[in-house]
Amino acid sequence: MEVLFDQIPLANVTTSMTINSPAAVIWAMYLAVAEKQGAAWKKISGTLQNDILKEYIAQKEYIYPPEPSMRLVIDTFEFAVKQTPKFNPISISGYHIREAGSTAIQELAFTLRDGMEYVEWALRRGMNVDDFGPQLSFFFNAHSDFFEEIAKYRAARRIWHKAMTQRYGSKNPRTWALRFHSQTAGCSLTAQQPYNNVVRTALQALSAVLVERNHCTPIHSMKLGPCRRSLPPPLRCVLSRSSRTKLASQTLSTRSVAPTFVETLTNEVEAGAWDYIRKIDSMGGMVAAIEHSYPQREIAEASYRYQMELDKKEKIMVGVNDFVSDEKPLEILQIDETVAHRQGERLRKLRSERSQDEVNRTLTALRKATHGKENLMPSIYAAVKAYATLGEICDAMRDTFGTYEEVAIT
Repeated sequence: MEVLFDQIPLANVTTSMTINSPAAVIWAMYLAVAEKQGAAWKKISGTLQNDILKEYIAQKEYIYPPEPSMRLVIDTFEFAVKQTPKFNPISISGYHIREAGSTAIQELAFTLRDGMEYVEWALRRGMNVDDFGPQLSFFFNAHSDFFEEIAKYRAARRIWHKAMTQRYGSKNPRTWALRFHSQTAGCSLTAQQPYNNVVRTALQALSAVLVERNHCTPIHSMKLGPCRRSLPPPLRCVLSRSSRTKLASQTLSTRSVAPTFVETLTNEVEAGAWDYIRKIDSMGGMVAAIEHSYPQREIAEASYRYQMELDKKEKIMVGVNDFVSDEKPLEILQIDETVAHRQGERLRKLRSERSQDEVNRTLTALRKATHGKENLMPSIYAAVKAYATLGEICDAMRDTFGTYEEVAIT
């Protein structure tokens, strides 16, 4: 963090960190740099992804079992309310759920039910929903069915408002507001005829832009591909051809655009999401549903159905199963191993210069804290200040919490 933010004043920027299972540790490192710069914590702003539930559901980058992982998330909520009121301690993420193969309704339902799960765990901790609610943020996928995506975003705000006001009794309009970020769908981008991806992402981003109207929700739009491919030669007339076929064949833009269409579709998406939410409620909540592999299985089945539809050409992927033509593949950006070697040397130097006694003391204190019920952020922060590494701090908690192993879906 010291290297990353050298000469970047954290008091004057906002930082979004896409990190989940070790989020509390990475955040503590960021806060340590802010303190070293003299930046007041109450003035710094940004967003921590920190959404561990979607890791079990979709992205699979977890360390600990669900319960201790949820403890860490709620610890960050508590810490943020008291110490960093302008920092979002979580970005509840449907993006990765959709990338794993879910439908739009599944993405919406599982994401918002994840959000409700975090709220419920925070309430059980004794927190007030209107203290931490305004610091919750969300992250959705902007996919290719243009009108369905618009309906999804509209339904999302409806559902969250109802949940916050009717289910959890919020009195603060800032808690009711569903603040979200959108990113165009990486899973929709193809290595075949990659220039088509420019058209795909433009339309995906447009769905988020139109539903936002005058709001200032950020949108992350990928272009040629999600795999960090190098820039291609100048775009040619292929984009014109791609636009026509993409609009006609893949976005379903030929569907009715009667005034009631979007409203009717929004109602359908909302109803489908509530059906999933009630099902998860009946199972005892999202943690219980995950432990029974319910959302994982639903996504796997949806992904399989989608692939069958592509194979049968019931759905069209331009450049893959229709409108196929030869295009020169893009040159792929390669990263050699010198980066890893350089970081290894930096780590060895750090360990030779720090106080190992202080590292041992803070890690021992952290292990002791994991056996109690106290908020772990102060102990994590103390270990960070002693220059304990990310791996050492995570291992200290692993000694108590153990490691999660997913049950295979059969």
